[in-house]
Amino acid sequence: MNRFAKISTMHEEEGTPSRHCSFGIVGYGKFLALGALALLLLLTIRNEALADDRGEEKGALKLLTLAPIPPSTANNTAGGMYSFDISFVDQATQTYYLGDRSNKTVDVVDAITGQFTKQINATPPFAGFSGSSATSGPNGVVADFPWLFVTDANSRVVSIDLRTDTTVGDVSTGGAAKLRADELAFDEEDGLLLVINNADTPAFGTLISVDKTTGKLTVGKRITFDAGHGVDATNGAEQPVWDPETDRFYVSIPRIGLNPASGGVIRINPFSAVVETTYPVQYCSPAGLTLGPHQDLFIGCNMVFDTAGKVWDPNGTVPAKPRDVIIDAKTGSIDANVFGVGAGDEVWFNAGDGNYYATGSSSPQQPLPALTARGATPLGVVDAKHQSILQLVPTYNVPASSAHPAGTAHSVAVNARNNHVFVPLAANNALLSPDLQENCLTGCVAVFGRPRTEDDEH
Repeated sequence: MNRFAKISTMHEEEGTPSRHCSFGIVGYGKFLALGALALLLLLTIRNEALADDRGEEKGALKLLTLAPIPPSTANNTAGGMYSFDISFVDQATQTYYLGDRSNKTVDVVDAITGQFTKQINATPPFAGFSGSSATSGPNGVVADFPWLFVTDANSRVVSIDLRTDTTVGDVSTGGAAKLRADELAFDEEDGLLLVINNADTPAFGTLISVDKTTGKLTVGKRITFDAGHGVDATNGAEQPVWDPETDRFYVSIPRIGLNPASGGVIRINPFSAVVETTYPVQYCSPAGLTLGPHQDLFIGCNMVFDTAGKVWDPNGTVPAKPRDVIIDAKTGSIDANVFGVGAGDEVWFNAGDGNYYATGSSSPQQPLPALTARGATPLGVVDAKHQSILQLVPTYNVPASSAHPAGTAHSVAVNARNNHVFVPLAANNALLSPDLQENCLTGCVAVFGRPRTEDDEH
C-alpha cells in the first residue's frame, strides 16, 4: 500500500506486537462502590449479557502462540522478516498467506494450529525488498484454492497452483518501470481480479481474467483514477474489495483533490470498467477496506486528524481523534465513526465472531518518535453489530536501522472457523509465546484468540 515518511500521521509499511501480551477490553462502564462481591457479580452478569447479545465468544482476545518465520537464503534485511505487506486467510482450506518481501516469498501458516508450514516462491523470483515499498514485492495476496494470486514489483501479477506450488500465470498491469502492483481483490464467480497500482501517478486499477481451470491470467481493461475518469486520486489508491450482492468492486482512495482531509471510496463496475460513483469520507485518508454484514463497508483510516479537523501534530496542543469509518455500500452514507484505533492499513471482517479487526500501526498510541522508537501499538476489535470498539490489543512496531527497514503491525487476517486472528510482526527480541516455546527473533506471525474454558464445553 501507499506509504509515506510522515509517520506522525501515516503508517510505515512493515509490521510487529507489544512488550507484554496482556490485553484489556475497552471499559464497560464505572460502577458505584458496592463492595467486592457485589461488584464482581454485576461485572459477570453484564459481560455475559453482552456476549450473549452479540453472539460472540466470551472473554478478551489473547496471544495464543507465535509462528516464527525462518529467514530464506534470499533474505536481504539482516536475516529477519521486517518488510512484509498484506495477508489473507483462505476460509475453505483454513490456510494463512503473507506477502513476505524480506524473504522474497509467500509465508504459509496453518490457520487451525497456528504453525508455520512452508514458503512459496514464484518463477521468476519475487522482487523482495528493494529499499522502497514502491518497488518491492510480494505485496497483495488472495487465495481461492487451488489458486494463489500475488502482486509484485514491476507491475507483476502471478498465479500459483497450490497443489504443486508452481507459477502458472505471470502478467504485467503495465505500470511505470519497477513500480509495483499492490492490493487486489477477487470476484470468484466471474473469475475476475481487480489489481491496484498504487505507486503510479495517477494510480490505476486493472481488471484481470482468471481461467479457473488452468490459473492462466489475461489482462483486461485499465481504470485510471484521475479527474478525467471520475476520481481525482492525488495520493494513490489502496485496498479493493468485491461485493457479490452489488456485483461491484470498491476501492479506498486516501485523498481526493488537494485537501488531505478529503478521501473516499469509489465504486467500480467491472463489466463497463468505469468508476460509477465516489462516496466521500472525511478526516480519514481511507486505506483498509472490508465488506461486513448488511452491506456495510468498514474503512481503515491511515491518517490521524485532531479534534479541530487538522492533521494531528504529536507535538501540538490539539488532541488526536483517530477513527475508522463504517459506510453503507449501496448509498455511501456514513453509518458510524469508530474512534480510538487508527491509523493503520489492512482491515478484516470475521463472520465467525461478527467483529471487524483494524490495524493501528500508526495510532497516536504508537511509540514516538516513530522512526526511532519501538513498542506497543493497538489492534482494534470492533463489534460490527453495535459499531463500537470491544478491545484494543497491543501489537508491536520495530524502527528502521542501518541494516533493515522499519516493521509495523499493519496487516491482519482471521480464520472464521476458530476465530484465530493473525498479525505478522517484524523481528524483535521482546516477544515470547505464552508457553515460552516460540519467539520472534527472525520475525513471526502472532496468533490471537479467546482461550476456551470449561463453560465452553457445555
